[in-house]
Amino acid sequence: MSVSRRQVLTFGGLGVIGAGALAVPFGSISAKSASKLADADMPIPYRTLLTVPPILQPYAVGRAPDGAKVHYYSVTQKAGTARILPRLTTPILGYNGIFPGPTIDLLQGTRAVLKIRNQLPQTHPLHGHTLSTSTHLHGSASLPQFDGYASDVTPPGFAKNYEYPNFQSARTLWYHDHNVHNTAENAYSGLSAQFCMHDPAERELLPQNNFDVPLTLSDAMFAADGSLAYDDNSHSGLWGDVILVNGKPWPVMKVQRRVYRFRILNASISRSFRPTLSTGEGVHIVATDGGLMPKTQTVDSWRHAGAERYEILVDFSVYQPGQRVELRNLSNKNNIDYDFTDRIMAFDVTDEPVDTSDPTWKTIPQILASHEVMDLRPARDTRVRKFRVKRNDDVWVIGEDSWADIIASGYRRVCADPALGATEIWEFENSSGGWFHPIHIHLVDFQILSRNGRAPFSYEMGPKDVVYVGEGETVRLLMKFGPHRGKYMIHCHNLPHEDHDMMTQFSVGLKPGQVDLNDPMKAAPAFWDGQ
Repeated sequence: MSVSRRQVLTFGGLGVIGAGALAVPFGSISAKSASKLADADMPIPYRTLLTVPPILQPYAVGRAPDGAKVHYYSVTQKAGTARILPRLTTPILGYNGIFPGPTIDLLQGTRAVLKIRNQLPQTHPLHGHTLSTSTHLHGSASLPQFDGYASDVTPPGFAKNYEYPNFQSARTLWYHDHNVHNTAENAYSGLSAQFCMHDPAERELLPQNNFDVPLTLSDAMFAADGSLAYDDNSHSGLWGDVILVNGKPWPVMKVQRRVYRFRILNASISRSFRPTLSTGEGVHIVATDGGLMPKTQTVDSWRHAGAERYEILVDFSVYQPGQRVELRNLSNKNNIDYDFTDRIMAFDVTDEPVDTSDPTWKTIPQILASHEVMDLRPARDTRVRKFRVKRNDDVWVIGEDSWADIIASGYRRVCADPALGATEIWEFENSSGGWFHPIHIHLVDFQILSRNGRAPFSYEMGPKDVVYVGEGETVRLLMKFGPHRGKYMIHCHNLPHEDHDMMTQFSVGLKPGQVDLNDPMKAAPAFWDGQ
């Protein structure tokens, strides 16, 4: 289905599409724009330089009782303004008042205590809900009380200390808001940031420092005054007409003629991407959500849903100084696309001298690293659990559960109860049509065994914590549960789906009636911040 700008205006803008037309399944829709900006205020691709968020420095460094090194960080959630548009400023809610928030960067084995201070306004300026927050470090095997459990909220004026063990292999994580029933609005307003963890294997194999570049992708639509507009199309999803990379519209990055590593996070609340290089050259995927893949996979493009992270290598030494290489977007089924959503960013190749003493400058490693979950193999008696992802009237569900069911049960109801250390196969079926669902399972990394009975895509052959379940697809995942006991969430990372009410929970290692020492609602409550 293709919709012209004239038809969109006839409908009264996408707000009317949102009022009903997308409450039914849809394929792919294209239109010229969704923003209400004047032409002079609309950003133009490739007019802005890429910026990289600052690295957050610890305010203290100490030792845990067992001798482990601990970094102490503090981040304040507060209102701010962003320079996204040529002439107008955009109000945001951000970590330290910026979007994306500051990057946390540390070594495997260095524990972190992150104090999140909620100094946001009492209510959201656009949506009116109370601006409570719950911070999830996505990709971390955290205890339940530090995992950003959606209903474990920190109200304005309060704070919470989150403890992160950081024992896992090197990976790109990210922290974002997970506030119950308002995750989409809060994350869309700016509450997201990267968290990068290193280890010796990754340090040796892949580019570092200036050649290890975080790219946080998102999309937005704007009101005439430059503020963020919001239309989730009857809770189907929000697809903006402006593509942002690190908070800048279609930016340009100057690169040397060498190999670069890009940590690409899709922080869009609904949109999926299918990135590709304009030159037709392949990119080399070296890491997925859970870290390094066993082997490098070279692809022309890849599907990239919300919350997925792919680390890629691009060899710019094959290009000439002055050449521009675009990262374009081929898009996927069930998106809404606009005039310029087929572009993401551009790279301008320079003649700056290259340090050839750096062994990563011209190296594309082929053998990378082993990972426990990628070494798992299903046995004949491996337990299989099956879930359908679907829409029941106006409520999105996983299996038969919604988060409303969890709340109604007093947070006791679970969809699965694997034993600590158990290995299981979970199958997710999306046969209802009309939407794709990025399914995120907290706590664990998993291996994608199959997609519709066939092998997963080559770029998925690494440790994952989000799986793209496309329309008409069934995926089978293999995972081992641990290292913690307690309750963890499963949800769709199309965030309007999550909020209405596509989220449930499972428990690990808990027997019926057993006291939950890591109760996410009670074990580590927020406290008054005193300011």
